[in-house]
Amino acid sequence: MKRIFEIDPWKIVTHSLDQDNKRLQESITSLGNEYMGMRGMFEEKYSGDTHHGIYLGGVWYPDKTRVGWWKNGYPAYFGKVINAVDFVSVDLQINGESIDLARDRYTDFDLELDMQRGILRRSFTVFKGDAKVRLHSERFVSTACKELYANRLTFENLGKKAVELSISSVIDANVFNEDANYDEQFWDVLAHQAKGQELTMTSQTIPNSFGTPQFIVAMKAVHQTSLTFQKNETSPKTVAALWSGELGPGDQAEFEKKVLVTTSRDYPSQEKIELAAERLASQQGGRAFAELLAEHAAIWEKRWEKSDVVIEGNAESQQGIRFNLFQLFSTYYGNDARLNIGPKGFTGEKYGGATYWDTEAFAFPFYLGATPAKVTRNLLQYRHDQLPGAFHNAQEQGLDGALFPMVTFNGIECHNEWEITFEEIHRNGSIAYAIYNYTRYTGDQEYVHHEGFDVLVGIARFWADRVHYSARKGQYMIHGVTGPNEYENNVNNNWYTNLLAKWCLGYTDQIAQEVSDQKLAELSLDQKERSRWREISNQMYLPADSNLGIFVQHDTFLDKDLTPVKDLPQDQLPLNQHWSWDHILRSPYIKQADVLQGIYYFIDQFSEEEKRRNFDFYEPLTVHESSLSAATHAVLAADLHKEDKAFEMYSRTARLDLDNYNNDTEDGLHITSMTGSWLAIVQGFAGLRVNADHLSFAPFLPKEWTAYSFRINFRGRLVSVAVNTEGTKLALLSGDDLEVILNGTPVFLETEGK
Repeated sequence: MKRIFEIDPWKIVTHSLDQDNKRLQESITSLGNEYMGMRGMFEEKYSGDTHHGIYLGGVWYPDKTRVGWWKNGYPAYFGKVINAVDFVSVDLQINGESIDLARDRYTDFDLELDMQRGILRRSFTVFKGDAKVRLHSERFVSTACKELYANRLTFENLGKKAVELSISSVIDANVFNEDANYDEQFWDVLAHQAKGQELTMTSQTIPNSFGTPQFIVAMKAVHQTSLTFQKNETSPKTVAALWSGELGPGDQAEFEKKVLVTTSRDYPSQEKIELAAERLASQQGGRAFAELLAEHAAIWEKRWEKSDVVIEGNAESQQGIRFNLFQLFSTYYGNDARLNIGPKGFTGEKYGGATYWDTEAFAFPFYLGATPAKVTRNLLQYRHDQLPGAFHNAQEQGLDGALFPMVTFNGIECHNEWEITFEEIHRNGSIAYAIYNYTRYTGDQEYVHHEGFDVLVGIARFWADRVHYSARKGQYMIHGVTGPNEYENNVNNNWYTNLLAKWCLGYTDQIAQEVSDQKLAELSLDQKERSRWREISNQMYLPADSNLGIFVQHDTFLDKDLTPVKDLPQDQLPLNQHWSWDHILRSPYIKQADVLQGIYYFIDQFSEEEKRRNFDFYEPLTVHESSLSAATHAVLAADLHKEDKAFEMYSRTARLDLDNYNNDTEDGLHITSMTGSWLAIVQGFAGLRVNADHLSFAPFLPKEWTAYSFRINFRGRLVSVAVNTEGTKLALLSGDDLEVILNGTPVFLETEGK
């Protein structure tokens, strides 16, 4: 655990530049607006260790890298997010020398991410010889105009002599990815121009041999400053504009840089992309920074008004949940159904920036409660739109139906490690579960009876082909899989995978009874096929041990040396940074919830004894080395009244990145797992459930807090939940009257002021 920022309920603040942990600082101070985002690197030059990363939503490249020996059915490429053309950088010079905090003497350093308003601020006083200049930087990516990046720099001469201040603003296509092969670059410049105080560049991703589209991106930078324009500079991959001026003692100067970024995702030709950048620049470029910021901050205010979680009595907990909500909404707010929630968002390149099963398993329930229904509907639409890719993925494995990808940008599987591509097929179950989750939570039957049924049938057909019948046991089985616990590969009869296959087949058959005959005919679904689904579902093998009273993770799990994690030497943790992969695979240690993930999904369908026995057996073997692990354990611990364990797991998921629990946050934030802090509070501490169309709560107050409150959307209503030492107060803030269940007792809610 490593904490480098102060505790503050609304801000991420430090008063020191930690050069040894510069990348960690950059990850934690990342900004985004769904459309684009960037790490918290400096605008000016910095010669120390840094990861200068800017990313655009939906812009990616199919990498030719192959992992391991090539096998039939492998994806043709590894999809990766690529570092965008650099539109952030400026070279700041004092008396002809560039400011570089890796080398310069400086004082009064402050770095602040204002989560309430969505802006990153930084200030310091730098010394160059006898010159002493104070610099203040503010920047944001706009939620009011998705294509807009804005940066304001303020300079003050604190010395006794005049200084010459020079600023060179650039757009630079000479960028690299951290994981590029042989220093490969991904951008070709199609056109660029430096004309006075305006810079333009149009770039295109380099050609690829896989038939995936190339992306075109146009950038238009406009500037406002009291300094004197000097000249433009161009090279094959850069455009720049230079200003300078003299600052006398006590004098100040301001510099504003606004960049409008448009892409071929929204416009059909290079000409139209460039015209759009020009049009947006003419609309936004001349406006004052303060005015643009006010519009941006107003949108954040509305988001917080609906979705804030307030915790009293523990500032660490409060900062953690707000940081996670801020980064989640910076990554995705449902405005573009073509986009999804990458595990790193706009904060780094690890995991390729693509879509994982994390979305349906962990992000989806959060967005159901914290955002309007259209947001989750767009997440469902994203998968339906990519159904052709899922059919392709299954065909590549020689199987019927639809296999949704473990990792994707376009619906085609693009992760080529065999244990993920071939074996981690449980992701199919989470896609179906999201449809079920949406339907029961929103009450909307339209989706599941139309587009959702297309997806369910495709998934059911995959499971029906992927199982095999064991004549010896007289049951259906699934061999050669990897469950959620990626610290085991190629196992037989993973309980969680088999459970989801069984449930998917049964649920799809149930929905088939509700859809129209026309829909059944459209999908060529007849009684014979449905009868086979019922047979498989009814006879699915689910490994269990009657002596221990548990569901067994897979066929041979109990043959392992089941030494609990607490008996391991602490200097061997985390295992993935100390043990060989062979050692990990042979061990009993669980990366994240596996059996417990299945119990979490269907939490009210298991007895308390079943839940307790399985939790008490598997949690002591779990190392929580996946960012997704703590949330599931927090909810289950709360359900079992293990309040101390629930709070421990909440603290871990809420502050995973802020405290760098897994020693890997310098690579980027764990965006999808950030939903875990909300799930731990709302589903865990407050006990939210939806059963038989009723919303219910069974809250408790962690002893470390004095109160907590949140708001959730439910079927067109906005409900407020407040828990303190005296009990729980529910209020209906908007929408029709609603009956909810509180601690087993019906409570009738009317809109306040009615």
